[in-house]
Amino acid sequence: MPEGHTIHRLATRHRDLFVGRRVRVSSPQGRFADGATAIDRKVLTGTSAVGKHLLHHYGDLAVHVHLGLYGKFTDGTGRPPPIVGEVRLRMVGNRRWLDLRGPAACEVLDPMGVDLLKGRLGPDPLNDDSDPDRAYERIRRSSKAIAAVLLDQSVVAGGGLIFVLETLFRAGIRPTAPARTLTPAAWGPLWTDLGALMREAVVNGRIDTVHSAHTPEAMNRPPRVDRHGGEVYVYRRAGQPCLICGTPVSTGTLAGRNSYWCEECQR
Repeated sequence: MPEGHTIHRLATRHRDLFVGRRVRVSSPQGRFADGATAIDRKVLTGTSAVGKHLLHHYGDLAVHVHLGLYGKFTDGTGRPPPIVGEVRLRMVGNRRWLDLRGPAACEVLDPMGVDLLKGRLGPDPLNDDSDPDRAYERIRRSSKAIAAVLLDQSVVAGGGLIFVLETLFRAGIRPTAPARTLTPAAWGPLWTDLGALMREAVVNGRIDTVHSAHTPEAMNRPPRVDRHGGEVYVYRRAGQPCLICGTPVSTGTLAGRNSYWCEECQR
């Protein structure tokens, strides 16, 4: 599932393509037909992202998209291509087009619906108006593993497995530590670092979490080869030496997800 930085990148991309323009909206697949009719020929006034949720704004209405595991956007210029596959939503305007396939959610929301969506999500580190104290109130009361709590989108919105595990490594906190043991003094830097890594990923289009001293160039090592890309400390590096201390990276299952950590650096 795309992590929050990808959704923020899409919001920026779609803003550049369509905001301020009247667009034609259709649902070739038919599953978004009523929603498409409600916004067809309206002007896209803005886009935004909250966690892993994308919003296209049309005045008082908004199209809410959650890509889930299989959702994907494609776009281009010129005449839109022939329909191939299950296209849930197609936007066309000013010789630009956009197709959406396979989302977990694609729906039109009124202002109350948008407020309800945002209300069930935790603060997003990529949004300047987010309040980290709201997340900490949930963290300090939980006996669950800290990684599991940070992955809960109702606690912190947007961060996925890579960001959470890597931020915990950089903070020296084991992912299995009870969330309630995290002190306010530790939460502040953790939140700040999470936001910094996510903002860098928005700019670069990939997740890099290693400090300059641990890049392939600095360490004279081969670059990481993984479909997720990016240089990381522990994520999907089970059994490989920690880039800092050399201890083999450990792995285990946590909340149904593979977890990775260093026994030495994350005591």
